[in-house]
Amino acid sequence: MPAITFITDKEQKFDVAEGITILDAAEQHDIPLPHLCGGAGACGTCHVYVRSGMENLSEMTDEEADRLDDAEDVRTNSRLGCFCAIHGDVVVEVVHPE
Repeated sequence: MPAITFITDKEQKFDVAEGITILDAAEQHDIPLPHLCGGAGACGTCHVYVRSGMENLSEMTDEEADRLDDAEDVRTNSRLGCFCAIHGDVVVEVVHPE
């Protein structure tokens, strides 16, 4: 079972089901991760920085890359939580916690 560590004002680690998205994992564990479009992949507000485990996430789609254009302070380790399925351990920093 993969684990995800969220970094907000503190670090919190949780075991999650294989294939769950970062956004769904955040919601299940009451981690504040904005998602103005309700997780429909239309706004770019569920922006996270992947500190480790990028290889354990689903590949970035063209649609996700287009939505990242709407996000602020995009970096090489930026991903959108609603698009990323988790397939192994990952550490993510929430960019703009609610």
